[in-house]
This record gives sequence, structure tokens and C-alpha cells, in this order.
Amino acid sequence: MFVRRAYIPDSLTPEPPERDGWPFTVPCVAALVEHGLTFTHPVTFLVGDNGSGKSTLVEAIAEGFRLDPYGGRAGARTGRPNPRKSPLGAVLRLETTAAGARMLGGPRLKKKGFFLRAETAFAMTENLGGVPGYWAEDTSRMSHGEGFTTIFRTMMNAPGFYVMDEPESALSFTSCLHLTALMYELGRSGAQVICATHSPILAATPGADIIEIGEHGFRRTPWEKLELVDHWRRYLDNPRSYLRHLVDGGGDDG
Repeated sequence: MFVRRAYIPDSLTPEPPERDGWPFTVPCVAALVEHGLTFTHPVTFLVGDNGSGKSTLVEAIAEGFRLDPYGGRAGARTGRPNPRKSPLGAVLRLETTAAGARMLGGPRLKKKGFFLRAETAFAMTENLGGVPGYWAEDTSRMSHGEGFTTIFRTMMNAPGFYVMDEPESALSFTSCLHLTALMYELGRSGAQVICATHSPILAATPGADIIEIGEHGFRRTPWEKLELVDHWRRYLDNPRSYLRHLVDGGGDDG
């Protein structure tokens, strides 16, 4: 592993009125300010609903490890034009392991890491195929799912620090299974993965630590007790029980 803990030092903790504004009013960020967030497993999932703050957390963690918050690999010479840290990234700090400290302090070309965020990964598949340091395939001619799979296979092929924000957005059921297997193998290889997801498939990666994000802040939760898993089970068992509240005739047979 490369990172043990994400935290905000007391000297950087915002004071009112700044602490009364976004993102510090988001429950999971407020919990981070108070307690920090410890990582205990090679693969960690942050699971929560839209707006819960999980993407805000993973973006700041990526920034803390000097990954381009726009998305991209560690040690890249260029990234987002005129990069500026997010409000949380500006104050968040990472407690690294010895391996993490060596990675951050080592030569640029020895840095192994990648930040994948779904909304910018589409542009990456259009523009980075064939660019030195990325992938050889012309991903602009692939489907989005195939392009994402190429990114995973090429950029996450060695022990490193990998941060992902909703990587399942372009993936089919089968592709999610393949990504689950990749995350499992990365964890066994000495890599560290931190992933924000809505996918019960990815969250079921064997041996992963699952942190549920919500109004409570954050808490470690077994896969089978996640609200996400409960809702999917009930929906697949009886879609009408959900759709009747949303769609005219959703509960009718004909």
C-alpha cells in the first residue's frame, strides 16, 4: 500500500464562515475534517448516492498523491491547462507508507499511478491513443466501454496508486466483472486502489474494504448490508414496486 490515511491538519482546518460552505458542509467531508479517513486494505470502495460527496473525496485524494485532478497518469508532464486544486484538495493531506513516500519522491518516469474520472475519460479515449506513455490502440475508433477497458488494461498493469471515480459508467455487466478481477489482482500485486462507485458488482471485489458514504458521514459496511445492494436486490425482484411511484402505469400489468 502507498497511503494509510487522508486527513486535514489542524492548521489547515477551515474556520467559519469558510467551514460553513461547500464542500465542508457535506457530511463525509465534515467527518474527514473531524476524524480523518484510514485505509486498511489494498482495495477500497467509497459507495454512496449522487451528491453524497464520494467523488469530492476521491478527487482530493488523487490531488494529494499529485495525480492530475482532470484525470491521467502519475508523472505526466502535462495535464489540465492552468490546473487548480479543488477546495478540499487544497487542504487535504495524505499519510503515506514508506513505499508511498518513495513513489512521490522518486523520478517522474518511475511514478506508477492513474486517476480515472468518468466524465473526462471519454475525452482521453478520443485523444490519447498512440500517445507515448499511454496506450497504442486507437481508442477513438472503439466503443466507450472498449476504450475504458483499454485504459484499465494498459495504465493499471503494475503496482501503483490508482484512483477511480465511477469507472463503471461505460461498462457492460461482463466488463464490470473483468474490472473486478483486475482490481482483485492489483490488490494482490502490491498496488492500492481507491474507487468511488455505484456498482454492486465492483464493490463485491473479494477482500475489498467498503466505506458507505451518506448523511451519516462515512462508515465501513459489509457488501451484503449496503443500501445499494439492498435496493438492487429489491428492484430486480420486483421492478414495479419502485416504478409505480415514478411512471404512469408502472404498476399495471396491461
